[in-house]
Amino acid sequence: MVAKKKMYLMDCHLAGRKYHDADEVWDELKVGTTLRLERDKENRYDSNAVAVIFERMKKNEVEDEFLIGYIPRAENEMIANFLEMGWTDIFECRISKINPDAHPEAQVFLTIKIKRNE
Repeated sequence: MVAKKKMYLMDCHLAGRKYHDADEVWDELKVGTTLRLERDKENRYDSNAVAVIFERMKKNEVEDEFLIGYIPRAENEMIANFLEMGWTDIFECRISKINPDAHPEAQVFLTIKIKRNE
């Protein structure tokens, strides 16, 4: 039996998209774009806040980072706990759907997978 390299965890929308930097990089966000998840312990609205970060790359190095939104509050506790335990590279987060004509909270959908620990 061949071991999976990734395991599906969840789909969710990008919460708070209109309050952060998504508009600054909107033309760079595409289906399949990889995003980084980062624990936001300073968030005063959500004690389990998990920020979704777009990294603009230049010559295979991060040139700039943009907070484009958050994992929704109802779905972020487990991810927040793993990030706090130091599992920062366990998740793969990608844009799975973009609908620019929808309400801002329904414009960007994410798929999150767990990567194999190798």
